[in-house]
Amino acid sequence: MPPFLFPVSIAPMMDRTDRHYRYFMRQMTRRTLLYTEMVVAAAILHGDRAKLLGFSPEEKPLALQVGGDNPQDLSICAQVAEEMGYDEINLNVGCPSDRVKSGNFGACLMAQPDRVARAVEAMQKVTTLPVTVKHRIGIDERDRYEDMKNFVRIVSDAGCQRFTVHARKAWLKGLSPKENRTVPPLRYGDVHRLKEEFPHLTIEINGGIITLEQVREQLQSVDAVMIGRAAYDTPYLFAAVDRNFYGETEPPPSRHAVVEAMFPYIEYWVSRGVKLNAIARPMLQLFAGQPGTKAWKRHISENAHLPNAGVDTIRDALAKVP
Repeated sequence: MPPFLFPVSIAPMMDRTDRHYRYFMRQMTRRTLLYTEMVVAAAILHGDRAKLLGFSPEEKPLALQVGGDNPQDLSICAQVAEEMGYDEINLNVGCPSDRVKSGNFGACLMAQPDRVARAVEAMQKVTTLPVTVKHRIGIDERDRYEDMKNFVRIVSDAGCQRFTVHARKAWLKGLSPKENRTVPPLRYGDVHRLKEEFPHLTIEINGGIITLEQVREQLQSVDAVMIGRAAYDTPYLFAAVDRNFYGETEPPPSRHAVVEAMFPYIEYWVSRGVKLNAIARPMLQLFAGQPGTKAWKRHISENAHLPNAGVDTIRDALAKVP
């Protein structure tokens, strides 16, 4: 098995895995690999990089996920990622949205493995960072195991050593991005077979995994597991990850301690004009399934958008939770 530092990661999720979410998750897990939201290559080339790509050192280890199909543009993105201190650059070949498709990146690139290979080669020439690919098991009618195997063979020949595989196909027509996360059936066996046939590659599985028991089970067949929506809907799940999968011995923090650890961060960003609701939104689900969760969420939802909302708002919400 190839060396792999991160048996567990949290998936890049649009409108979810922003810097505030990532900092919040670091109060529970120091070791899990985190990802940015997908950032389009053109935005990195022409946009406000500090705003788009900025992060706190505490968020590391951190991977930048990019969307694009132009090798030259992507090579610049890889250089930027390294200069800014990211730990990895990941190419999105899995997102099925119309906006992505019209720009010829995301899942539609599974039909163009040679183009993906050229992009990987271009990025690897200019950076020492790992260049990785996240993809689906197939798209539309190109969903045979052999199609995915061919894609991985061509892209790995170009130098990619790590593949994160969402174990569902994507329908580029007829299903919304949300439906594409749930409607096509999971085919874990195809991902396990991929690892068997490419033992020298690092294969990470993604899709429908919501418990640490499932993570442990999947690690019998693949090198790593990426968790998506469950990492947002039940974030405290990750308080046990460092002990369970990274050999850490410190006991996990309590939920209350996680909130209190966020106070200096909240003060810092609110003092710089960031609205509390942007920082607090990822925290809403911290008490999911616990007594007091409704009161916690209600207080934040009703008050975090107010002009003077700050740490005291969160402190008051916390007082409502036993």
